[in-house]
Amino acid sequence: MPMKSFLLFACAFVISSSPSFSQAKKEFRGVWIATVDNIDFPTRGNFNPDSQRAEYIRILDMHKRNGMNAVVVQVRPATDAFYPSPYEPWSEWLTGKQGRPPFPYYDPLQFMIDEAHRRGMEFHAWCNPYRAEFNIGKSSISPTHITRMHPEWFLTYGDKRYFDPGNKEAQKFVVNVIRDIVSRYDIDAIHFDDYFYPYRIAGKEFPDYLSFEKHGNGLSRDDWRRSNVDSVILALSRAIKEEKEYCRFGISPFCVWRNDNKDPEGSATKAGMTNYDDLYADIVLWLKKGWIDYVAPQLYLEYEHPTVPFDVILDWWSKHTYGKHCYIGLAMYRANSNANWRNKKQLPKMIEAVRNTPNMHGTVFFSSKSFVGNPNGWSDSLRLNYFKDPVGVPSMEWLPALPEYVEADN
Repeated sequence: MPMKSFLLFACAFVISSSPSFSQAKKEFRGVWIATVDNIDFPTRGNFNPDSQRAEYIRILDMHKRNGMNAVVVQVRPATDAFYPSPYEPWSEWLTGKQGRPPFPYYDPLQFMIDEAHRRGMEFHAWCNPYRAEFNIGKSSISPTHITRMHPEWFLTYGDKRYFDPGNKEAQKFVVNVIRDIVSRYDIDAIHFDDYFYPYRIAGKEFPDYLSFEKHGNGLSRDDWRRSNVDSVILALSRAIKEEKEYCRFGISPFCVWRNDNKDPEGSATKAGMTNYDDLYADIVLWLKKGWIDYVAPQLYLEYEHPTVPFDVILDWWSKHTYGKHCYIGLAMYRANSNANWRNKKQLPKMIEAVRNTPNMHGTVFFSSKSFVGNPNGWSDSLRLNYFKDPVGVPSMEWLPALPEYVEADN
């Protein structure tokens, strides 16, 4: 072989076999974009459709630069809609007044899906299951809102109004809302957050005693509450797959299922509140039964946390995925909130730990606006290091492949 040809061959071999040029492993790289109370989008007071679209594009472009391959966008923050719904009114956080459509008119959900897919990013439609009135007396409530149409379906707890999870008609309503979204939009997943039964208010019991007396069927109140949540999760799972078999169903629970002092299957933690005992969300059951396709536990606590250390709860989740995907929720928003979160290594160490832990399939960050200021240089770390090489989201072998969409040239 001539020397010139040999050198070219050798260079080609080195390049093709070098790890630095190998295809990076697929992983979920998501970010939550919250619309409730205008946390992330749109900016409070921005009711102009052109400005909203431009703002959303800036958000997507920022996350694309940082290496993200998925967005989890809140489209039903409080029994309202960021899309034209036959069941629920337009959101006050979109137009300034609940029930008022965008003017000039557009469909924000369709726009947001299209723009995500144009950038090769998955779109997960994030819905809050049971929150109906965000702030009683202050929230804008439309005459057509379901709390006005069926007040008997709702309970007041603190300054908010919630669906009664024990009311079967309310459950059917929620399932119909989700079925409608899946049937009409090319979303990649339905995503629910952690608000099933609400987080406890000290000294106040959730006022579902009448519903329990009527429908308890001899169960303890705790078991009855869990059965209420189980039944709606199962119904949602079936409805989603009936509409689009490939559409994923994910839940983002509070980080602790149960403490091991309550259950030998629980984690070696001392959380003051847990999914199973306080939110009545038996996430382990849903994974075991295959009712959900992924779990995105909110591991928002630092390594040094005295009762729920990050490494302890990460290890627990790695052993309790039951063959489904697990995307670890990380707290970009906690940057500089205390001495531990002022440590620039806190978040990068978590990303590395997730990647080196069995049964993990990626990360998802809360929340979008936390990236804007590049806290502790973490946005730069993602863009230049951890998420430097673009990758796809891992496939789920138990589901049909998602429809292909071609990333457009921007």
